[in-house]
Amino acid sequence: AASKLQSAEKLMYICTDQLGLEQDFEQKQMPEGKLNIDGFLLCIDVSQGCNRKFDDQLKFVNNLYIQLSKSKKPIIIAATKCDECVDHYLREVQAFASNKKNLVVVETSARFNVNVETCFTALVQMMDKTRGKPKIIPYLDAYKTQRQLVVTATDKFEKLVQTVRDYHATWKTVSNKLKNHPDYEEYINLEGTKKAKNTFSKHIEQLKQEHIRKRKEEYINALPRALNTLLSNLDEIEFLSWSEAMKILEKRPDFQSCFVVLEKTPWDETDHIDKVNDRRIPFDLLNTLEAEKVYQNHVQHLISEKRRVEMKEKFKKTLEKIQFISPGQPWEEVICFVVEDEAFKYITDADSKEVYARHQREIVEKAKEEFQEMLFEHSELFYDLDLNATPSTDKMSEIHAVLSEEPRYKALQKLAPDRESLLLKHIGFVYHPTKETCLSGQNCMDIKVEELLANSLLQLDHGRSNLYHDSANIDKINLFILGKDGLAQELANEIRTQSTDDEYALDGKIYELDLRPVDAKSPYLLTQLWTSAFKPHGCFCVFNSIESLTFIGECIAKIRAEASQIRRDKYMANLSFTLILANQRDSVSKNLPILRHQGQQLANKLQCPFVDVPAGTYPRKFNEAQIKQALRGVLEAVKHNFDVVSPVPTIKDLSEADLRIVMCAMCGDPFSVDLILSPFLDSHSCSAAQAG
Repeated sequence: AASKLQSAEKLMYICTDQLGLEQDFEQKQMPEGKLNIDGFLLCIDVSQGCNRKFDDQLKFVNNLYIQLSKSKKPIIIAATKCDECVDHYLREVQAFASNKKNLVVVETSARFNVNVETCFTALVQMMDKTRGKPKIIPYLDAYKTQRQLVVTATDKFEKLVQTVRDYHATWKTVSNKLKNHPDYEEYINLEGTKKAKNTFSKHIEQLKQEHIRKRKEEYINALPRALNTLLSNLDEIEFLSWSEAMKILEKRPDFQSCFVVLEKTPWDETDHIDKVNDRRIPFDLLNTLEAEKVYQNHVQHLISEKRRVEMKEKFKKTLEKIQFISPGQPWEEVICFVVEDEAFKYITDADSKEVYARHQREIVEKAKEEFQEMLFEHSELFYDLDLNATPSTDKMSEIHAVLSEEPRYKALQKLAPDRESLLLKHIGFVYHPTKETCLSGQNCMDIKVEELLANSLLQLDHGRSNLYHDSANIDKINLFILGKDGLAQELANEIRTQSTDDEYALDGKIYELDLRPVDAKSPYLLTQLWTSAFKPHGCFCVFNSIESLTFIGECIAKIRAEASQIRRDKYMANLSFTLILANQRDSVSKNLPILRHQGQQLANKLQCPFVDVPAGTYPRKFNEAQIKQALRGVLEAVKHNFDVVSPVPTIKDLSEADLRIVMCAMCGDPFSVDLILSPFLDSHSCSAAQAG
């Protein structure tokens, strides 16, 4: 018969986690407290209990055993709290079990979950003889096995938790996401929810601290730039403490662009740590030792930089005293003469090279200026040169022979290619003196006069400004194409081939083209060029031989002469001409370099653009890039010359001027242009009759 125990109205609950959470699990009352018993687990605490004698416990257990043994049911003794075991208590329990027909003793620890399941497994095996004899594992062995399971499960769970990278994540959200994961479930079963939550909380705190560390590192790294911006004057801060420097920082106009003063501090306990797009440094961070160290390094850097600049200038003066350093002389040839110099020893190798390069630029520039002056002094060498041809080898040898005795010629000995280039430029300038070929570059007097007049002359009336604005946005281009022996028509056909319904796409804009090809031999050349129905914006002049180039040069001169004599054609005086070199289809012409040179020379003389034949054009006569370049030139000329082609009744034509004054000035002269023009520029009655 089944043994019967009674405990009426007792509450039975099924808890899969741990004590203290009973209310979270299924609960039900045992009706009348009656239930069938198949085996007994007799628990004996072998730890050092508070206010309790072990002998009294053993006496109680003995009496309990006597009663239980009458039921003839299997009994197992569970020695509990073995993790805090008192050895002689355990020995007494084992002795007690031996005296009671060799009762089985299982050493357990509910705290570390050691042999808890073994207790029940062994009891089941005793109740069901078919399951075999229960195998009892010693506590230490079971503990080691259990701890290994826990370590493995903990490692897996921690790796699972580390997949969370946002420190704002909550345990509730993450646990719901992970609850079906085997590594999560195993850890919960072994260690419980509380430990799992603690592990998660530690990970979240680590993420937050790592985020704060990175933000702080970013701020500290940005601090030198802020100090360079706001405290760049060494004289102001050299002897100031960090706290004094901070007060100066706050008063700077740009303070708010580099720093932010937070209402709550410290900064790492506010929501500012989440404002990743706000790169400004929290001002309270400057109270840290790291920030103070950055300030000290900043001051030291300014001191070092000041010293470095001083030593670079000192080294520069040393170089200036060394007379044998010549223009173009390599640094390697000089270093042995300055190796003992104090300034050279102080600055870096890169600094010394930079100072030497600056010194070289200065002496090279001075040598070139002196060489140019020498060429002007020897102007008799260039009188008999052919205007339209490159000087012969013999002539160049003669020039070099005369000049080679000059110290200013010898000064550029190490820069022979530059010296040769200067000589050729000088020859080109002597016969074609234009602002483009001027040896003074941007200091050319023509350029300076144009700039001054553009900025100083009286502005035109508002209505004319509107006309200028409209001209800068033209959408139709009238082109006059001048050529010989059908070449003009061929160019017009090529342009139409690249167009769609006479509309040409250039730099993202569509222009309507009206093309008027005219043969240079036509007797009606001038009458066709300008009519009431057709006013050209520009003229393309195409050539493919010396003969056609010469003929075109004569035509352009004729057009300009006619325009200056006939008052009704005064607008044509500003018509832009563009020289275009056409390819020769029969072969890659050997004459092409000569044509190119002659075309460029004529363009320089006429002060108009020259469009060369790009590589790869053969076997075609024209290239799309040529046409685009020429059209851009026309548009630029239209924008630049519109003031000239627009009638201004308030300004007299040059032919009607009461007084003409010609002024000559030498390019490169040290005085300013406005000094000689100021009497006219300061007068309210002077304005421009013509561009420039």
